[in-house]
Amino acid sequence: MSPSGMQNNVRKIATIVGARPQFIKAAVVSRAIQSYNTERAGKPPLVGLLIHTGQHYDREMSATFFKELSIPEPDYNLEVGSGSQGRQTGMMLERIENVLLKEMPQMVIVYGDTNSTLAGALAASKLHIPVAHVEAGLRSYNKKMPEEINRILVDHLSELLFCPTKSSVENLGKEGISRHVYEVGDVMYDSLLFNVKLAAERSDILDKLTLYYGNGSVLPYYLATIHRAENTDNLHRLQNIFKALQELDTIVVFPVHPRTKNIDAFNEWKKNVKAHVKIINPVSYLDMLVLEKHARAILTDSGGVQKEAYMLKVPCITLRDETEWVETIESGWNTLAGADTKNILAALKGLDSMDTKRVYDESLYGSGNAGKKIVEIVSGWTSCA
Repeated sequence: MSPSGMQNNVRKIATIVGARPQFIKAAVVSRAIQSYNTERAGKPPLVGLLIHTGQHYDREMSATFFKELSIPEPDYNLEVGSGSQGRQTGMMLERIENVLLKEMPQMVIVYGDTNSTLAGALAASKLHIPVAHVEAGLRSYNKKMPEEINRILVDHLSELLFCPTKSSVENLGKEGISRHVYEVGDVMYDSLLFNVKLAAERSDILDKLTLYYGNGSVLPYYLATIHRAENTDNLHRLQNIFKALQELDTIVVFPVHPRTKNIDAFNEWKKNVKAHVKIINPVSYLDMLVLEKHARAILTDSGGVQKEAYMLKVPCITLRDETEWVETIESGWNTLAGADTKNILAALKGLDSMDTKRVYDESLYGSGNAGKKIVEIVSGWTSCA
């Protein structure tokens, strides 16, 4: 659908979120919409409609983010919760469709690669509502990952594709997608620039975890996060990661994702975990930024954390066999270790030798104005030419 097919002065934009990283990305675009409306006072404003699928239902993984990031409470909370891939996506599809039929927005914005992303794009497409995909074009080229399937499908359903990097634009081109593709930079970089100073002022997580020497300097520690199905649903991989954490001789801070918390293997390991591993509940976004910034290195299977590590100039060990964020590997700031105990330990041992080989590009993920670019393009699509 082109701008000329839309009604004049109708500016309703529905944003669909369901997982922690999407809340953070949505906050960036929400602030950009507010600025856009302020700068164009007297003209038809963009009206945001926030739909929360409830994919993440743990308070620390969801509700606190709305308060902390000053995001308005959702207009709709669909409370889908956990479940199998098919059941969860199906419930989301039905409930999102009902909301869209009631509200009939001029565009739907989806973020990333979750089941919420796929369900939102499917529901909107079937109702002939244009879809804008933020973080389009990312590819790991591993279709065993549910996230990879979601990315591919959503990109081919979307009318506007907002790419964070040059390589993501190139990935779309390989699949024949070149129309309405925009390299805008990464909204996560916008978010980090906005929140990192706020985190330093408000977070007391280092005090809570007693991560200071007597002289006030920060103790060396690693930060670990695990949540991808390829690790949590594979007992062998999970145990290998746990074994690596046990064998380290440095403090490991391990905020446990709800998906990991309910696994028998984790609870068995937890009974005999060594003292240097600090197992904690999920932390707020501001606390997470502080933990990332001060870590000696980060061990993660999260795409967002890989990027944040790069942006904060912290070495990252990725607990996967591939990554969609290839730029972090090429720059030397990220190392793929998979879930192999020896590879993980070797990667950490080699951190010092990599210090002089790392290359940092300030503009790799844009210039911190991705949200503004997205809103300006979306505005054009929701207005008559």
